[in-house]
This record gives sequence, C-alpha cells and structure tokens, in this order.
Amino acid sequence: MAFSFSFSYLVLVLVICLGRSIAQEDTTHEGCIHMPIIHLTNTQYFEKRAVSLSLTNRSDIAYYAQLNIGNPAQPVFVQLDTGSFELWVNPQCANLDVNDARFCQTVGQYDTTQSSTSVSLGTSKTLRYGIGSANISYFTDDIALPGSTTTLRDVQFGVATSTGEEFSGIMGIGYGQGIATRYRNFVDELSAQNATKVKAFTVALGNKDDQEGIIVFGGVDTSRFSGTLARLPIIPAAQSPDQVPRYWVNMQSLSLTPPSGKTRSYSNSSIPVFLDTGATMTLLPADLAQAVAKDFGSTGADANGFYEVSCDLENVNGTLDFAFDGTTIRVPYREIIRYVAGSPPTCFLGISPSDSFTLLGDTFMRSAYAVFDLDNNLIWMTQAANCGSTPAALSSMSVMSTLTGACNVNRAVTSGDTGSTSGTGEAASSSGTASTRPHYALHARCDSTRRDLATTLAAVLLNI
Repeated sequence: MAFSFSFSYLVLVLVICLGRSIAQEDTTHEGCIHMPIIHLTNTQYFEKRAVSLSLTNRSDIAYYAQLNIGNPAQPVFVQLDTGSFELWVNPQCANLDVNDARFCQTVGQYDTTQSSTSVSLGTSKTLRYGIGSANISYFTDDIALPGSTTTLRDVQFGVATSTGEEFSGIMGIGYGQGIATRYRNFVDELSAQNATKVKAFTVALGNKDDQEGIIVFGGVDTSRFSGTLARLPIIPAAQSPDQVPRYWVNMQSLSLTPPSGKTRSYSNSSIPVFLDTGATMTLLPADLAQAVAKDFGSTGADANGFYEVSCDLENVNGTLDFAFDGTTIRVPYREIIRYVAGSPPTCFLGISPSDSFTLLGDTFMRSAYAVFDLDNNLIWMTQAANCGSTPAALSSMSVMSTLTGACNVNRAVTSGDTGSTSGTGEAASSSGTASTRPHYALHARCDSTRRDLATTLAAVLLNI
C-alpha cells in the first residue's frame, strides 16, 4: 500500500535476474541489473510537518527504480510497493508544497505524444492509497530496464490525468492478472516475456545504517541472510481480513525481549498481517499496539496515532520479536524507534494502532529478508543480514527449502548481543561475514557500472 513520504529518501537497488540459474557455473555479469541507490535524510522538512500529519499515513523512506518508457526512451522513477498492484506514472506537481514539488519534478514525466510505440487503450480508473490518489488513463508502451538489453513490449500501465498528494508514480508489485488486475502487471510481464524464469521477487530493505536496499526480480541474494528460509503460505483473499489479494500471512505471536533478557509475550497477537514496503509504520490492533507502547514507556497515542517514547531507547539492546511458523524476526529497538530532529529531538514508536489494517511496514521489513513466490502463493522469510551482494536467478522455486544464506552473523541474534559491526541496537539486519557453510553458488553477479542513473534525483534531494 503506497504512502507518501516526508523526510528521508532512499532509491532502492533494483535487480532483475534474467535467465541464469543459481546452479550454473557461468561467472559473467550477464542476467542481472543493478540500479544506483541514494539514501538521504531531510529531518528539517519532517519537523515542519510532523504536527499535522499522521505517521501512519506517511512513508519516510521510499524505494525507487528507474524505468525507460517508450521509443525513444523516457526515464521515469517509480516507487516500488508490495501493497498495491498497478504501475502508473506522471504525478501532478503543481499543487504540492515546495519540497514535494521539487522532488516530483525530478522523478520524470512520460509524454505519450513523444513515443512512437505509445497506444491509448481508451479506459481509465481511480487508484486510492493510504494517503493520496491518482486518476489514470491506460496506455501500452515498451519499457526498457536501464543497464540491460531487456525491453518489455506493450506493457499496460496508467498515465495520471490528475493526482492528489502524490509526488511520484508507483510500481505496484502485488498480485496481477486474474487475481488483482484484469491485465498483466509488471511482475506478470517479466515472467510472460521470459525476462525471469519464475514469478517471484526478493526484498531486502537494509537497516537504518545501510546505504542500500535490494529487490531481485526472478532471483535471490544469499548475501542478505543467513540460515534457511521459512515457508509461509499466503492467506487466500477470501479468507483474509479485508478479502483483498494481498501478501497476507499468519503471525503466530509477538513478544518483547528487553535488555534484561526476560521475554514478555503479548496476548491476542496470533493474527494475520500483510507485508507492505509502501508503508513506513507497522499497524497493529489498538489493544496490542497500546500494550507494546506501554512497555516502551509511552503514556498513550496522541491525536495522530503517535506513541512518543524516550530517544534513549535507540541505544538500548532489546528486540521486538515477530514469530511466524519456522522463523522469528527480531526487530531491534533502534529499528522500531523513529527519531525526529528538533529542539529537543522527539522519538516515536514505529507502531501505530489500527483496527482496519494489520500490516508490517518498513519498521518491520528492514529486519526481514522475504521472497515473494507468486507462482506458489508463498512467502519465504528469515532474519535479514548483510555480507555483500550476490544476486542470482532462480530457474525453479523448488530449491527454496534447501537454499542457505551466505552470511555468518558475527554473533547470535539475541537480546543484548548485536551481531553487528555498527555496535548499535540488536542485529535484526546485522552485518556479517561470508559463511563457510555449503550454500548454492552465486555466479550471475550483477553489473554495477550504471551508478549515474540517480544523479539528477540525488542532486535535487540534497538541496531539499
């Protein structure tokens, strides 16, 4: 579910693995694409607006990829979002405030009249998000992937005719044709046009200190986790809380491991949740969110759904533990606390109460490594780590149950033991060293020479 963001910008590494299998011995860079990344923070901008904006509807970190649309190619940045289903471009910048407008003008606009392959389908739709909306008209055109020879032909997407509180287009990477849309969405097209061998993608956002995140379409990156992956069935839409085909899974329990190591389990925490890279906050039922916030020292949510907590907690070695069947994702205090600069600075818990949606946003996702398997309606998940980058393509999803991460976390991920070279917080997304344990060799390394793609975007953001 896409939400606008307010003070920190991260352009995600986008990796698309094309036609190489993990088991192959080829050592070339063919088959994968790295797009450049930037991670910038604008705390002054957030400080100005925090009083009147609900954190549950604002995303302070957004993940972007560049697409080259049409002939000749027109570069456009779009936000990647696991919580929505459709690709659209051309936000309207004129009605935004000065900082949002400057960013909006930088992400690029697609001019249908300047592409020889653009075709209007004569249909339209209104898309609504947690905050913001877009009225779109449907077109088809070619979409090229920067740094690759791959071009997807006749891809259907939306071109905005008007938008509200949106300053970039969105690439929804939720379910597509026959499930959530009546046409093939971007993930569908990658598979249908044989750009990927499987309809699956990997998300590893990286922790607060990391300067990069990664998405691998059609493959995995074993340098972003250790151990094995837990197999989590996606809840069918008809059985999900909102009966919408999202990436719903069952969470078995939620518990807190404070510095003392004495774990506290929360009642009524066995609930369905969906994984959403388009939302910064994690949304939990009000009673559960209140119980967690109380243990972090909050006296209650304010009018905007904020739980104010002590900023000292950022440096405390404790974890909030999300248990699933076969894995527990331990989110360190540092990752669950949101810092807002000011005089004095203010901190909020990265959880808000919601009885409408129970979603795990970026305050959770930064600590998890997740593979979204759309062919088999599964999510494979484990604790995130970071010992480099070795993305490689999957020729079949059958290897997932035996796939082993390449990282050896320096120390065990337990309360008070960081496992991280940074020395701050728990190692939910910890650094590590390459593992000496057997794992599938990753030989389809990605070309990283195209680091100029975000130069214009970075230059504008640095001055916001």
